[in-house]
Amino acid sequence: MSKLLPTNIITDFTVPMTDGGKFQLSQRLGDNFTLMLFYRGLHCPICRMQLSDLQGKLGDFAKRKTTVVAISMDNRDRAQQTVEQWGIEELMLGYGMGEDLARNLGLYISSGRPGSKEPRIFSEPALLLAKPDRTLYFASIQSMPFTRPSLDQLLQGLDYALDHDYPARGDLAESALA
Repeated sequence: MSKLLPTNIITDFTVPMTDGGKFQLSQRLGDNFTLMLFYRGLHCPICRMQLSDLQGKLGDFAKRKTTVVAISMDNRDRAQQTVEQWGIEELMLGYGMGEDLARNLGLYISSGRPGSKEPRIFSEPALLLAKPDRTLYFASIQSMPFTRPSLDQLLQGLDYALDHDYPARGDLAESALA
């Protein structure tokens, strides 16, 4: 697993979206930020709550000139079921993220438990926030499905960052790895 560090450029990537389009990071960057929420997939009830919460806050993110997308490793059929069963109509929903991309982004990967509704392989949840130059500004990468970051606190953090030109933090982590 690679470690994506703040201020480093996030590799450009493209995933298909449930609306028939494509999400390409370099072509969908927000004026201030791009929020990429990586969710486990259709099988995850916590993801359902998180995506519903995110969809309800799209206007708040838009006011902060932040593009928002949710992405999973689910296939097209599972992603379409997510849209229909979870009522995800406004949120950009990407699917089909490959394992190589998930690993490149530093996401944790899990295998489905036998007898569960989990797919064979999927990524654990994460939030990545990119600046318009595709550099990583914020990362919350989880190894478990529970205890998700508060989107309200994230919005408050964006306000502070924008009002005070607050820099990305954690950029010295690379020197600790040497």
